[in-house]
Amino acid sequence: MKRPKGEALLEALESGELRVAERDDSGAWQTKAWVKEAILDLFRESHVALLGSETAREFWPFLDKEIFGVRAFGLDDGVRLVPGGSSVRRGAHVGRGSVLMPPCYLNVGAFVGAGSMIDSHALVGSCAQIGERVHVSAAAQIGGVLEPAGRRPVIVEDDVLVGGQSGLYEGVLVRERAVIGAGVVLTASTRVYDLVHERELQPALEGGLEIPAEAVVVPGSRPAQGAWAKQQGLNVNCALIVKYRDASTDRATELEQALR
Repeated sequence: MKRPKGEALLEALESGELRVAERDDSGAWQTKAWVKEAILDLFRESHVALLGSETAREFWPFLDKEIFGVRAFGLDDGVRLVPGGSSVRRGAHVGRGSVLMPPCYLNVGAFVGAGSMIDSHALVGSCAQIGERVHVSAAAQIGGVLEPAGRRPVIVEDDVLVGGQSGLYEGVLVRERAVIGAGVVLTASTRVYDLVHERELQPALEGGLEIPAEAVVVPGSRPAQGAWAKQQGLNVNCALIVKYRDASTDRATELEQALR
């Protein structure tokens, strides 16, 4: 029987054989625009349909592009998908030993490395790349970036802690072992001040914000510009690197192995 168009692409993404972006030997991340374009083509060519079994449709009549249904897992996948309303879309990779707490959502093209935890009410957006042993805490939002095809997706490298109710958007790159504190929101235009090295981070050549390895980032504020804003005592949000990881940070951020 002929397989639906795009099935091979989605299976390759789910297995991890194919990724939207990969790190080269120099440490730079390379975006594979053709993979994004292939996903976009599937959206354009697939029609909207009722998803799930006939029984499920009676109570939960989900409507979506037919090829992007919900991904199914088996024991051989080595993933803990805890009951309670989580959903993983077709074309998303979840590495062995990962834990998905309910309710969380992983979109098409997303990559979650082995041993990571995606906590309750967390989102991993389309094409976002999450490394190994990453903890995406409760209500954290990892934006994707599917369009335009050549733009870098949000990337979180190995052993990063993404704190609760934080948000990473617009191609932000978080290097390994960094800690993103609760409530931090990072976009391509967020001002980030490194208090340790007394500098302001500048976007990389490709235009994306990059958080250094092992940086500990917390929410901050800075004075708003203009005389009237100064008179009113107004401030705008920014982010502060207050330290780099040490032994005490490691103890505070260690994933609880008993939960696994």
